[in-house]
Amino acid sequence: MLADLRALVGDDHVVASPDPALLADASAYAGVTGSAAALVRPGSAQEVAAVVSWCAQRGVPVVPRGGGTGFSGGCVPQDPASVVVAVDRLDAVRSLDVLQWRAHVEAGVTTARLARLARENGLRFPVDPGAAEQSHIGGNIATNAGGPHCFKHGVTRAWVLGVEAVLGNGELVTVGGPTRKDVAGYDLAGLLCGSEGTLGIITAAWMRLIPAPPVEIAIAAVLPDARAGQEALDAVLGSGVVPAVVEFLDAGAVAAAAGSFPGGALSPDAGFVLIVEVDTSPQDADEVVAALRSAGATVSQPSPGALWRWRDGVSIAVAAVHGGKLSEDIAVPVERLAEAVERTVEIGARHGLQACSWGHAGDGNLHSTFLLDPADAAQRARADDAAADLFAMALELGGTVSGEHGLGLLKNGWLSKQWSPAAVAAADAVRRALDPAGIMNPATKRP
Repeated sequence: MLADLRALVGDDHVVASPDPALLADASAYAGVTGSAAALVRPGSAQEVAAVVSWCAQRGVPVVPRGGGTGFSGGCVPQDPASVVVAVDRLDAVRSLDVLQWRAHVEAGVTTARLARLARENGLRFPVDPGAAEQSHIGGNIATNAGGPHCFKHGVTRAWVLGVEAVLGNGELVTVGGPTRKDVAGYDLAGLLCGSEGTLGIITAAWMRLIPAPPVEIAIAAVLPDARAGQEALDAVLGSGVVPAVVEFLDAGAVAAAAGSFPGGALSPDAGFVLIVEVDTSPQDADEVVAALRSAGATVSQPSPGALWRWRDGVSIAVAAVHGGKLSEDIAVPVERLAEAVERTVEIGARHGLQACSWGHAGDGNLHSTFLLDPADAAQRARADDAAADLFAMALELGGTVSGEHGLGLLKNGWLSKQWSPAAVAAADAVRRALDPAGIMNPATKRP
């Protein structure tokens, strides 16, 4: 194996018995570990195709790897015979067409690099998943990644004009491209978005950009509890303004991060915080402020940079309370947000764990979190049981077990609870058609 792989990608780009850090993602906090025979780092799409073709002919499992920032174990190999295909060397910007608002980039280009490239040319790439300096565009596409600005701008799929990818049989294909509209045939580019490496490996993509917004105005609204927060959210959505961002923190998340709030610590009785960003005009921001105040909110307007730095640190602040956490990313209909926030806390209490949530209010997307001591195996086991109750609650409310992180390994088995048997069978048929040898990330996204 090693000799053949080295012949395909070069001696320096094959790692035998890879370091465990190269076989993990952000799900390592949940104890997810990996095992693989080799890690290869192809330098071109053609080399990716050659590696996958070699594996397909021999039935060797292939696990694609981007920046390793996923939360669901999607790039963590489970078969010690696996070959991990890392795309970090595929990092070329093939073209930037400023006047056409698009970029053609390889899969290993980081989110932050594409965002900077757009910003330096008066444009914007608004998809903003976490760990922007490490996450890759290929990984964003593979997971259909989201983020705060997806309320207005949509998840990654909305920004993909076309993809170049290697399918499970080793064939290199291109679907879509630089055209702004293309309805010829099935939406294979859309199918590859969110496939988590089970249908193929993204090697490059044409990404849509937009002109930079005229303003960025941040608004923070403090409310007594989740029910009041729901009313304030409804007021914002009914204001006639389309905000770029509508985020929330519940009482537990606020308590963990209150001391570093920009402009002064939040009051101990702050039970719910909404963060709204308006990118259209100061007048629109005034409309949002008026709507929030009409719902009884106490409103402030910190600098956007300071507010987002604070928001980005919430996860760390929550984890620091007991030293660790298990955080999941359910989503519910927006009108059920307050109920999901309250029931997250109830589920935690039922399992003897402190719980809280924060996330993307405008999308009904909660990062429901159970606080724990990572060294306490009993607490971790109770957190896993609590997560199962959380997923069941999300489905009961008409929601989904994953709003943006994907299924990966951690949510195997839950798709068959969310989808009908016919829908699951259709998805399985697609997977078999594009990966006839069954080698592509076989342990991931099992229904």
